[in-house]
Amino acid sequence: MTMPSPSTLRVSAAGLALAAALTACPTLASAAPAVPAAGAPAGTVPGTGLDRFHQQRLDWGGCAKGPDDTVGRDLDQAGVRCAEATVPLDYADPHGRTITVALSRLKATDTRHRIGSILLNNGGPGGTAVESPPDVRKSMKEVGARYDIIGFDPRFVGRSTPLDCGWPVGSSWFSSGAGRAGFDRQVTLQKSLADKCRATNAAVLPYISTRNTARDMDVIRGALGERKISYLGYSYGTYLGTVYTQMFPGRYDRVVLDGALAPGDFVPRLLKGTEPENERALSDWAAWAAGRDDAYGLGRTRAEVLATVDSVIAAAARGPLTVGAAPDAFRLDDTQVPFLLFMGNADDTGPARAALAEQMSVLAKAAKGEPTRLSPQFAATLRFALRGEHAQSGAVQAAIICADGTAPRDPEVYWRDIERSRATHPLFGPMSNNIGPCAFWDRPREEPTRVSSDAPMLIVAAEGDPRTTYKSSRKLHEQLPGSRLLTLQGANRHAVYGLYGNTCVDDGVNAYLASGRLPATDPTCVKQAG
Repeated sequence: MTMPSPSTLRVSAAGLALAAALTACPTLASAAPAVPAAGAPAGTVPGTGLDRFHQQRLDWGGCAKGPDDTVGRDLDQAGVRCAEATVPLDYADPHGRTITVALSRLKATDTRHRIGSILLNNGGPGGTAVESPPDVRKSMKEVGARYDIIGFDPRFVGRSTPLDCGWPVGSSWFSSGAGRAGFDRQVTLQKSLADKCRATNAAVLPYISTRNTARDMDVIRGALGERKISYLGYSYGTYLGTVYTQMFPGRYDRVVLDGALAPGDFVPRLLKGTEPENERALSDWAAWAAGRDDAYGLGRTRAEVLATVDSVIAAAARGPLTVGAAPDAFRLDDTQVPFLLFMGNADDTGPARAALAEQMSVLAKAAKGEPTRLSPQFAATLRFALRGEHAQSGAVQAAIICADGTAPRDPEVYWRDIERSRATHPLFGPMSNNIGPCAFWDRPREEPTRVSSDAPMLIVAAEGDPRTTYKSSRKLHEQLPGSRLLTLQGANRHAVYGLYGNTCVDDGVNAYLASGRLPATDPTCVKQAG
């Protein structure tokens, strides 16, 4: 799972960056596609009432929506074309309300050896991918020229039909804090977030689900004229990809899932069980920061750095820490500081570790009552998290998670789990067990997707991934015996292929995308020095 971030990224390393023969719902006629009759157009699904969607003509054109649309302008300069696909809001009522899904396409240049189209999802849920084809083409190296690379913003995300709940914060993922008062404030906040979405978007909330996004993917496949489509998904996008293979067997070609999440682990309490991985990643970061005490002043040993982190949280529990200066002055309490640690903890590269160290250095000074200055990056993170700047993605993320699974309704269930977690996981336990908006959401319309048919695919996973954990990736691999698991050893990293600079991983994925042949055995790569 990836956390929404304030900047547009291929994969948000912040966090959730959070994660089936069919689990049938008798009211949904489109649960499984019919095979086209002989001579029928590619992608046609006759007899479901969805033919007009699968057979629609996509009007490809420029991507820029105006002079201030820098993303669209960059796509235009890269030769990408954009379009919108029309899909039903409710697949049980294909003649009812429709919405649009934004698409981008970078066409294959090696047309003699063209393989087909590959669809992209960057996770979230709530992450965009319209901007991604040029970067993915570079990651794919020579084989990229053989694919039409298709980015899409899932329903209610980015350039697609929007959802705006008017949230005052950018995310719902906070800690409960040190005591009952902080937890009670969280109950009030999380209920208010759910109430805002219900008050503004009650008519669409039941349909913002992963299963409906998978149905949208099949409409996209049909509208592209493809009998089968390949897929590259990161983080939550791995769960979406798995759901697609279970709902639409025979409709996919080559599937790569990076940072994979077993379907049973994509639940409203998504972070529960990830505490050990987050603690190991934080400990490794502390060792890195200790070697740079002259720059950050957090301590000269791993233990000293971790003690500084604890002292910052303790100070925030006594009273909010003030950082920055107007107009970018912020107050952070002990429910919010762990969120920053969590956001910065999913990437063990030097720049990411430096960013987290800079943030902790600022907070450590604030804990001592010293004046602080914020970097533009840190200020943008705080505007997103605490003021709701670019908050649309956080509300969409919650809407998808809550539409896919049911959370406990009683706040005391969460409080008991939080209290039990403090002894073994004092930092991340009160966050992973905290209450969220799903406790106050309407119940899902459909049952979750379960894996009950095999699907050959390549699963990529780093052993130290603090978001979609390695044990979850292994669980998915075990559920899909035809899959292969490419393991990256020694990395505390969420999302690897094309993003981490590991030649072994990149070459392994590209070999599969080129040939369509999975490795004979599960391959292993090792984190590269530096």
